[in-house]
Amino acid sequence: MIGRIRGILLEKQAPHLLLDVQGVGYEIQASLTTFFELPALEQAVTLHTHFVVREDAQLLYGFSSLAERQLFRELIKVNGVGPKMALAILSGMNSAEFVHCVKSKDIATLVRLPGVGKKTAERLVVEMHDRVEKWALGDGAAGLVASQPSSSAVQEAESALISLGYKEPEAAKMIAAVTAGNEQATSAQLIRAALKNKAA
Repeated sequence: MIGRIRGILLEKQAPHLLLDVQGVGYEIQASLTTFFELPALEQAVTLHTHFVVREDAQLLYGFSSLAERQLFRELIKVNGVGPKMALAILSGMNSAEFVHCVKSKDIATLVRLPGVGKKTAERLVVEMHDRVEKWALGDGAAGLVASQPSSSAVQEAESALISLGYKEPEAAKMIAAVTAGNEQATSAQLIRAALKNKAA
């Protein structure tokens, strides 16, 4: 099991990253929460990881915090929730927000996440309720860092939403709804605003 990795960030295109670890390039998938906490390209980064081995692939998932990785591991234990959906959930809200949804049984907010239907949301609330009671999670949205210049923020934000499972027209509409008055916003800020607006 690969539990932690440190290397030089070579590429980042949500949700995919490429890290150079002593000459070996590791392809890693990360949530948007982690993605927007990454440093600039060619900088060193350390990620907590979860390694998944399937018959047709070996996949490495990276997280900026132990709490996010712990939540990911708990999510994939839920019936009907695989790594892809777990990553989408963690991209749509940070760990603290998810815990709040589960504790308050806020199914309405969970079903607004891409790929999460009512039955899956209900399973998440039931199966995760006891597990999250013992957690003390901070706000995973803290310390967001802009990864692209403002001129390309809209395009980057739309691409990230599409990678989460939203259709291209829907992603464009979601970003357009939050750009008015936020012309200088970073892609991270636009994505967070769009997801919060969608959940409102």
